[in-house]
Amino acid sequence: MYKLIFLASVAVVALGAPPKAYNNPNEIPIISLQSEVNADGSYKYSYETGDGIRAEESGVARAAGPNDEGGEAVQGQYSYVAPDGSSISLVYTADENGFVPQGSHIPVAPPIPEAIQRSIEYNLAHPEEDQPQKRRP
Repeated sequence: MYKLIFLASVAVVALGAPPKAYNNPNEIPIISLQSEVNADGSYKYSYETGDGIRAEESGVARAAGPNDEGGEAVQGQYSYVAPDGSSISLVYTADENGFVPQGSHIPVAPPIPEAIQRSIEYNLAHPEEDQPQKRRP
C-alpha cells in the first residue's frame, strides 16, 4: 500500500513540473509586419524576416454577376534566398484565370516541334476530318 502511495506521489510531482522553456538559438526575427483588412472584403499584408524572406499580397472581393462569376482578385509577390544562395522572386496574380505565377526560376516548356505545330494548325483548319468514320456491318 505504501509503495502505491509513493509511486502515485512521484507521478504527481513529475507531471506537475513546469515544462522546459523554449530556447531556439536560430530564431529568425520578424523585421516588419503589416496587415490591413477592410469592410469591403479587400485586404493587404506584407512582411519581412531577418533571413531575407519578403512577401506582400493584396486582394479585392468581386461582386457576383449574372453567371456567378464573382470571387476574389489577388496579386502579390514573394522572395527568398534558396539553399544554393540564389535569390528566388515570384510575382503572381490569382483571379478568374486561376493562379498565374511569373519568375525567372520557373521552368519553361520547350517549343513545339515544327512538324507537330503544322499538324495542329491543319487539324484546327479542318475540323470536319476529325469526325470518326462509321463502320459498315
